[in-house]
Amino acid sequence: MTGLEIVYRHDGVLISQRKFTSDLLKDFDVLSYKATTSPLDCTEKLTATNGKLLTDSTQYRKLVGKLNVLTNTRMDIYSVQHLSQFMQSPREPHLKAAYNVLRCLKQDLTMGIFISNKPDLTISAYCDSDWAACPNSRKFVSGYLVLMGDSPIN
Repeated sequence: MTGLEIVYRHDGVLISQRKFTSDLLKDFDVLSYKATTSPLDCTEKLTATNGKLLTDSTQYRKLVGKLNVLTNTRMDIYSVQHLSQFMQSPREPHLKAAYNVLRCLKQDLTMGIFISNKPDLTISAYCDSDWAACPNSRKFVSGYLVLMGDSPIN
């Protein structure tokens, strides 16, 4: 079940997928793993051809698919977009990186999107791009965030 959990607070609303995250960690047997603070190791560059090809790609596809669902409320795991590029022929380093994202989720199961009830209607937008970041296609990777006051909107 991918239900959203909504917590009403005095200063706004928190939308999360706490139970989905907890179930995901149980399903992939990551509860005994040590938590990490970063969803991807910045020193390791994932490519389509490095590493041993997985004999059964079902586990990788299932994991990345569920992580994609979780990105609805967890903006901190934006790296799932990068892992999705390897769905056709996943390799061991890709699966290891996906498990690292799970370890990152252990930091805070309740993290989500906070919608503030402050009357600030100021619109702010931020964008970042990395030209030729994809080692396979040499295409650029970009992302953006739009805020109304302190609250993310899209």
